[in-house]
Amino acid sequence: MRRPPTLYVHTPFCRAKCRYCAFFSTPVGAKGVAPAVLDRHVAALEAEARVLAQNWREAIGPAASLFFGGGTPSLLGPAGLARVMAVVRAHFLLADDAEITLEANPESATPELLHTARALGFNRLSLGAQSLDDRDLAALGRVHDAQAVEDAVWSARAAGFDNLGLDLIFGLPGQTPTAWLATLRKAVALTPEHLSCYGLGVEPGTPLAADAAALAALPNDDAQAEMFLSGAELLESAGYEHYEISNFARPGRRCRHNASCWRGEDVLGLGPAAVSTMSLPPNGARGLRWTNPPDLNAWEALALAGRAGSAGREELSSRVRAREAVMLALRTTEGLDVAAHRARFGENLPDERAELLDQLGRAGLAKLAAGRLRLTRDGMLVSNGIIRALEFEE
Repeated sequence: MRRPPTLYVHTPFCRAKCRYCAFFSTPVGAKGVAPAVLDRHVAALEAEARVLAQNWREAIGPAASLFFGGGTPSLLGPAGLARVMAVVRAHFLLADDAEITLEANPESATPELLHTARALGFNRLSLGAQSLDDRDLAALGRVHDAQAVEDAVWSARAAGFDNLGLDLIFGLPGQTPTAWLATLRKAVALTPEHLSCYGLGVEPGTPLAADAAALAALPNDDAQAEMFLSGAELLESAGYEHYEISNFARPGRRCRHNASCWRGEDVLGLGPAAVSTMSLPPNGARGLRWTNPPDLNAWEALALAGRAGSAGREELSSRVRAREAVMLALRTTEGLDVAAHRARFGENLPDERAELLDQLGRAGLAKLAAGRLRLTRDGMLVSNGIIRALEFEE
């Protein structure tokens, strides 16, 4: 049975661009979003939501998840956040038990903002901590310190958030496995329900990529592997389930929005750079995807002209969707449901890749059991290579 699409709203504003960040965002400085800029942004969101809700009205039902990402959605402030939420609720239905997530940075997660968010229906907070070491935070170009992370956690609890996630990055310049484990212990002491732990990526065009000294200080592959493996062991011993390569959660607290993405389910995205994917009849094996312009003015012009969903538009063949399904499923500890994959795409990986799967099994990198193909934790270390060999190499 086809599920209604989840909803994603991209807020493009941030206080300052971090040294490692390649995501689309527009720095607005310490004063925040100017009123005229916010007015135009909300008007464009309204226009985009109206068109998408009309174009996909037969597919849309009560959404199980709504995710405000960015950028820094908390920079909208209480009034701005209320305006954006009003746009969403005016055009889309949310399930009674919907997971409604707000991404926030510690410095803008003020008590007023957090209390407003709870009153608006947000029930999950994803806090961009990135580190709990002041030296690492400065090296990353973050505008907050470790104390601000702790303060934001306590403010979130006081506002009534009982589902809190922290984002962290490992593999930083000069970081050792011992230092990473110390950061994780500090994070666990803050008792979040969810932890996302990402390996640092050096993206072309970022200040980090141009910093020769920082690049020379990056941990080697062995050290990064140790951080991943020992970090996962530490978090599991603290009661967190390792449910996706980079994600850990208390039982029952897995991020519903991200889990939906890893299952390859439909999503409607609003805002600049947001990506939408919708299944096409009869069985959803094919799909339609569009990507909004990663430019604030270009996206606003498109939305205000009533042309939402017309940019970066492509039809996804069954073959492309099958490849994506394998890629996404193998990131998770649940793995790929082989029978369901065969029924949807007509592809039987155990037969078609029998020799490769045998090699992966003997190497301790993957296992096929109870109808599911899964990567082991060692396999997750080289997941990109395994996925490429399974689905992207003819």
